[in-house]
Amino acid sequence: MVKVIYYTEVISSWCYWAEPAWAELKKRYSGRVQFEWRIALCDATGLPASKSQEEWFYRRSGMIARATFMLNTGWMEQGLTEYLVPNVLAEAAKDFGVSDDRVRLALMHAAMREGHRVNRWEESLPVAANAAGISISELEARAKHPEIEKRVRESTAEFHRMQATQRPTFVLQNGIGDKAMLSGIWTAPPIAAVIEGMIEDERSYASWAAYFGTSPPA
Repeated sequence: MVKVIYYTEVISSWCYWAEPAWAELKKRYSGRVQFEWRIALCDATGLPASKSQEEWFYRRSGMIARATFMLNTGWMEQGLTEYLVPNVLAEAAKDFGVSDDRVRLALMHAAMREGHRVNRWEESLPVAANAAGISISELEARAKHPEIEKRVRESTAEFHRMQATQRPTFVLQNGIGDKAMLSGIWTAPPIAAVIEGMIEDERSYASWAAYFGTSPPA
């Protein structure tokens, strides 16, 4: 089966614009493709230097995405070099069986649509807990556990080892060893094209195996 891994960051605007494509692909290939998301934290090099700079980026990405609204920069806090809190909350929810997109999407909406300062526990925790259907105290305890930050740091390190340059990044692989990385792609068609190619290759190998077996002669 084909597997798609989506490397994302809660406060990334391009990840925000990519979410409809992610949802479309999950629906289109339900039961045929495995989907998983992992956190790839932005560091200082991937963050805006000021709100005015971020507004410029938002005008650009919003127009490219043909959005009818502009994203909100209220989440930004001057001087921060990363936004760990919303990302560990999304990651921690997985340990309660909430591995879908709802917590991440709720935090994205709180940040980039409503302008909440999501790197503050008091602002993010109620949003994440409500989306996950988990008590605030339980989610807070899990999100603050060192294991959760370790997982987020490890998936971020994976992202950098691939030499990916943009978030979102999608890594696709199938059961016969084909692998592809699409970094910066935020629409469904290019990702779907790779999925279709990988599915077709798997079918071809299955057909070959039915006629000739899975191992070459000695």
